[in-house]
Amino acid sequence: MSAVDTEQVMVVPTATFHDCGYFQGFSDQIDKYLGTLLSAQHTSYRPRGEMEEDPSFKQLIPYCVFRHVAPDGTVSVFQYTRGKGMGESRLHSKRSIGIGGHISTLDANESSPYEKGMQRELDEEVTIGTKYSQSCVGLINDDQTEVGKVHLGVVHIFDVETPAVSPNEDDIIESGFVPVSEMKKDLGSFESWSAICLQSGLFD
Repeated sequence: MSAVDTEQVMVVPTATFHDCGYFQGFSDQIDKYLGTLLSAQHTSYRPRGEMEEDPSFKQLIPYCVFRHVAPDGTVSVFQYTRGKGMGESRLHSKRSIGIGGHISTLDANESSPYEKGMQRELDEEVTIGTKYSQSCVGLINDDQTEVGKVHLGVVHIFDVETPAVSPNEDDIIESGFVPVSEMKKDLGSFESWSAICLQSGLFD
């Protein structure tokens, strides 16, 4: 049995998300959603293998984006290509601007499982070698892809003083900070969540 089959991940009923107000794409209305979606009343931990095929639940995923603004005002974002060893096989070889992953039972005993899970994923995937500030800026829902139907992204922007972010995993490849204006010219090479973020106006 694979790790994906046995891992227990945090999910919320898709109906609960719809009750808060359905949207496709990006929403910056954090207060409208997060309190309800992260409430212990609605969250549960279920086998990841089953949840990957069950659109009646949404797996909650912190999606952390590193942004740097140069002295001349150029906005760059950390981006990378997903190697074949990264968890979601349907996203392999896609470019991404998001770092993060599932909240699991590893985090369940903490006072804030979501925050603990987000920090655990960051520590596993990257080294942040600079001062930064962090803010939660919105959510992503994409029911137009098979991956998106079973996931709900929570977007966090990390504003870094210098572009000093490096990968900790071999499967985070071709990484580095690239101007947003350049990435927008090649949106087709990015996974859908990244393309949605880049088109959302967050970096304008």
